[in-house]
Amino acid sequence: QLQASGGGLVQAGGSLRLSCAASGRSFGTSAAAWFRQAPGKERKLIAAISRGGTRKFYDDSVKGRFTISKDNTENTLFLQMNSLKDEDTAVYYCAAKATVAGEVITTTSRYEYWGQGTLVTVSS
Repeated sequence: QLQASGGGLVQAGGSLRLSCAASGRSFGTSAAAWFRQAPGKERKLIAAISRGGTRKFYDDSVKGRFTISKDNTENTLFLQMNSLKDEDTAVYYCAAKATVAGEVITTTSRYEYWGQGTLVTVSS
C-alpha cells in the first residue's frame, strides 16, 4: 500500500515536497514513479526512478525543476518540486512495481501499486 502526502496550495515560484510511504512493500526492490493528472486531462508520468535510485527519468515539462528520490531505508519516495507554475496544478500520484536493478519504468500500465493521490494547487 502506498500513501502519498505533501500536497497543498502554493504560490507560483514556490516549492513543495511530496512524499509517498510504502507499507507492506519494500521500495528497495521496486522501481517507482510520480504521475499527475490535471483537470480534464489524462494521467501523465512526470518522473521515474530505478529501484536503487541511480537512474531517473523526467518529463520535459518538469525537467530541471523537479527531483525524484527515494529512501529505501525509510521506505519512502519523494518528489521535490521547485519553481512551481500554474500548469503544475494537478493531483499527484505515486506508483511502484517490483523489478530488476537499474530499470526505470516509463510505461504507465506496468505499474502495479498506486497511492491515493495528493492535490497540488499553484496560484499566480
